[in-house]
Order: sequence, then structure tokens, then C-alpha cells
Amino acid sequence: MVESSDVVIVGGGAAGCATAYYLALAGVKSTIVEREGIASQASGFSAGGLNPLQGTEIPGKLGPLAWESYRLHLKLWDELREDTGIDYGGRIVSSIRLAFQESDLHELEETLDIFSAVDGFEARWLDPEEVFSLEPLATTSTIRGLYTSGNAALDSYRYTRALVEAAKKRGVTVRSAEIIGLNASGGRVTGVRLDNSTIHCGQVLLAMGPWSRLAEPWLGAYIPVDPLKGEMLRMELPAETVRHDISGGGGSIYAKPNGLVWCGATEEWKGFDRTLSQSAKYSLLEGAVRLVPDLAKGRISLHTACLRPVTPDWLPIIGKQPGWENVYLATGAGKKGVLLSPGMGKAVADLMCRGESCLPIGGFGPERFRATGAA
Repeated sequence: MVESSDVVIVGGGAAGCATAYYLALAGVKSTIVEREGIASQASGFSAGGLNPLQGTEIPGKLGPLAWESYRLHLKLWDELREDTGIDYGGRIVSSIRLAFQESDLHELEETLDIFSAVDGFEARWLDPEEVFSLEPLATTSTIRGLYTSGNAALDSYRYTRALVEAAKKRGVTVRSAEIIGLNASGGRVTGVRLDNSTIHCGQVLLAMGPWSRLAEPWLGAYIPVDPLKGEMLRMELPAETVRHDISGGGGSIYAKPNGLVWCGATEEWKGFDRTLSQSAKYSLLEGAVRLVPDLAKGRISLHTACLRPVTPDWLPIIGKQPGWENVYLATGAGKKGVLLSPGMGKAVADLMCRGESCLPIGGFGPERFRATGAA
């Protein structure tokens, strides 16, 4: 039996699954091929924060796409829950950012200006007493705090699963298999080769995250995406839990609806090493305890590690691969992968269906790396 699909999506992370969802809404059936399982990599281990106002190149080149992706997320909360029954905890969150010394205040002042300028977002200064009043478990060793609200958060694993389930209801197929290559003729990919079969296809999306370079010999292309390792701790406090996300002094903690506190996250260039390290655990604990001293008496319920896909300019790769008529990339979103996933997915679906997208993806195409690769 010959297997075929309108589109084959290589990679079952948030970007690939979002593309499958938006293609399905347009009536295009796709097949997701994933080696280790849906959301088994960074998309399943992310802290799930959705901050469209800050980050690498935000404000800046990535700002418009981050904002549009944030707006798409807000729409998806109810749409995906009603469609699939999966509640992945989409919610607006508030945070407290702490300054421990005068040099910390400049960054907080920038945040105050950014949040205060956007409708629906809020920021205000807190003195140490106000910090303690809002968050009784926070450290008292702070000179000032900044309260912000407007960012969102979700359970990234359940979010990615919801995208897949909604897509499957519309004819999308998920295959567990290893990709070993592509069949091509005349600048078109005609099939995706698995370890024991081939899926014939009309179009291909490579959403392979940190493993995107595996496609370089298939396409004769330069796809500079490398893995940035990140470790996190999920902890239980001995009594009451925190009410806000808290950051400062090199640490960050995230308050979860189930009462857990997530402490994160490290950043290390370790290749594809996903082993859990004692040094990362101690570093994360030190940063978390500085923010919430009671975490010194907390229990670690889970220690995780994942690999984020990062490009040389820290911007995502979204668009058609030069030299190929029907090959698209959606990868390299780094630490903003979950936030950007609906924007990336919808943009690629638009390109596949209409040849253009109204989403602000200019400057993110794979062609920007072609000259470097040729050298």
C-alpha cells in the first residue's frame, strides 16, 4: 500500500503541531512524523511563560511576531478547550521582580516603561513592605520590587497535545518513526523516507528543533540551529505556596496552578547532552532560595533537562527553503518557542496554502543564512 499525505511535518513540537492545526483548519491534511513522541522535547518541558514584550530582539525585530503570537494564544485557550476538552491552564499571570542592589534597578525601570506603555499590561514599583504584603514567602532581603501583570502562562505539554488532538479530529495523522532522508526530483521533494517506508507528499515542513541540521545533507542547505541546554526543578513547598512568579538576583520561579513551584532555568552549550547535572541543580536551588527562603526546606518533585533550538542571530527560521519548491522550515525559536508557535504555525500554513501570510515574518526566512553557508 502506498502511503501519501498532502503535507508531511517532520517534528512533533509546538511549531510543527501548530502548523498541522492551522493547515487542518484550512482543509489540508498532514502527517506529523515524530521520533520520540509529541511534545517530548523542549515543547513539553517549557515553563510555559508567554511574555510578548521582552526577550532577545523584543522590543525589536521579533516584537511584532511575538505580539501577534500572543494574541493567537489568547484565542486558542477557549477554542482548543472546547474542541478537545483539554484544559491546558491558559491564564494571565502577575509577577514580582526583585532588586537586591542599586545596579538591578535599571533593568526594572526598562520593564516598567515597557509594560506601562501597553494596554492590558500593568507595572508599578513596590517597596520591601509591599513585596512582603503581596508575597509573604518572598525574601525580605530586597531593596525594591516591581509588580507586573499582563503576561500569560500555560502548560506547554498539554497545549501541544491539544493542538494535535484538534488537528487529528480534522484528519491529521501522527506517525512514530525515524526520518532517514527525502526523495526529490527537479527541486521538489516527492517523499519522506522513514526507517521502513516512504510517505509520498505534496509539501514538507521541517520543524526539527535542535536537530534541524540533520536536514542539511538532504537539502544541500545551511541550517544553523544548535541546541541550548536548559535544566529546571519542580518543587513542593512545605506549607503554603507562592502566589506570583518571582525573579531577580539570577533566579526565577514560576507559580503553578497545582501548587508546584518551577525553578529555572539554566543555559549551557552542551551539544545534545540531556543528562541531569548536580551543578545545575545546586545553581537552581541557590537562585530559588534567594527569592523564597522556604524553598530550602522544599522537596524536589522533578528535575528536567531539554534542548532549545537557537540560531546565530537568536531569531526563528520561518519560510520556504531556497532552491526548493515545496520545502518549508519552522525552527530556531530558542527560548520563545512556545510563545511563537501559533504565529509560526499559522504563517507556514498560510505560505503553503496561499503563498503569503499577513503575519510579520519578514527577515526570518532561511535565505538569510545561505551566503554564510556558501562560504
